[in-house]
Amino acid sequence: MFDLAVIGAGWAGFSAAQEAKRLGLKVALIEKDKLGGTCLNYGCIPTKALIQSAKIYALSKKSAKFGIEIDNPKINLSAIQKRKDTIINQLSKGMHFLLSDIKLLEGEAQFISGEELIVGNDRIKAKNIIIATGSKPIQIPGINFDGRKIISSSDILNLERLPQRLLIIGGGVIGCEFASLFSILGVQVTIVELMPQLLPQEDKEIAKKLEVAFKKRGIKINTNTDAKTINLDDFNLALLCVGRAPELGGLDLKKIGVHTDKNRVLTNEYMNTNIANIYAAGDCTGGKLLAHFAAHQGITAAKNIAQPACAKQIQPQLIPNCIFTDPQIASIGITEEDARNKGIKLNLSRFDFLGSGMARILEETEGFVKIISDKETGLILGASIIGPKATELIGIITLAVQSHLKLSQLRSIIFAHPTLSESIHEAVRE
Repeated sequence: MFDLAVIGAGWAGFSAAQEAKRLGLKVALIEKDKLGGTCLNYGCIPTKALIQSAKIYALSKKSAKFGIEIDNPKINLSAIQKRKDTIINQLSKGMHFLLSDIKLLEGEAQFISGEELIVGNDRIKAKNIIIATGSKPIQIPGINFDGRKIISSSDILNLERLPQRLLIIGGGVIGCEFASLFSILGVQVTIVELMPQLLPQEDKEIAKKLEVAFKKRGIKINTNTDAKTINLDDFNLALLCVGRAPELGGLDLKKIGVHTDKNRVLTNEYMNTNIANIYAAGDCTGGKLLAHFAAHQGITAAKNIAQPACAKQIQPQLIPNCIFTDPQIASIGITEEDARNKGIKLNLSRFDFLGSGMARILEETEGFVKIISDKETGLILGASIIGPKATELIGIITLAVQSHLKLSQLRSIIFAHPTLSESIHEAVRE
């Protein structure tokens, strides 16, 4: 019998299995598709690999500004795809290497009881089980994936040629990242978003700044628009990316009495379901569908199974959100709108990248840093950043929020010059 069986080897499941092994548990890891799940194979890693290639292309086109003359840079899509696949394969091999002392079972899991699973032809028992089965793309009634004209975020990663006109249905994180990527590569991009703004969950000012940047690049944006009103014949391809939903496959959770709601597994703050020995982590629990949050949940669940006497709670408010558009966007904690709606007397600290020496050196001056703090206590509550390396800079504010730092404490830190990080210090100067 195993001490722990983990269903799903994405970021949540793999991280849970690794942590459980570190804590001395005998672990089985079950995966029906590919090790690394959505993030490694169909999400974070391949998209960012493609985005980096697009960034290099964009830099080459403006190289003359840096005094470097490059004649007629060209896009080699097959080479871009090959590089992306190489990165995925290298990381996959690394993950397989880390599975020593963990039993990897390939196949779809199904519950027989609260302690017993069938995986293909195997039947295993485990004292504890973590469900980490991830998520899948959502479809709109009447607009369904066909793999040819209407494609998913997974399909678009393997294009053999660039479309001339691309419709992106959904102006959330996935839609905006692909819009940024393909517009840089010369594709005519149109975004359709049902809500009043792009990135509906982000700070309104940040979303507006991105919309302005996109329009400068020629991206057409239609907010407050139902995709069903758009003529798909006007486009070569339509990318449908209106969100993701928990994926529970054929687990048959009703058989063992695990509580679900709208197909997501319900857990408490310790990642425990209503069944004492069954936990869940990652996208299958709903909430923030972020790889690093999934890993945090998986590690927390594994720790709580191995060390129940000192169980830890997850802290979703401390999870940074990163969007790899151009310009990049990142946020942590509370937004300005949320703070005002909650009646918090807030203080806004702000710095524009136009004033940054390093941003000018990089030729990336678009954007700003906005830090939100409690006006009465000085406690840092959150931040939103749009601009160069925003996804790296947010780590500093994440540390500040998690450590309950005040503006005065952040202000006293010496930042190196010239760097982008000193923009944070400039924002909080008196």
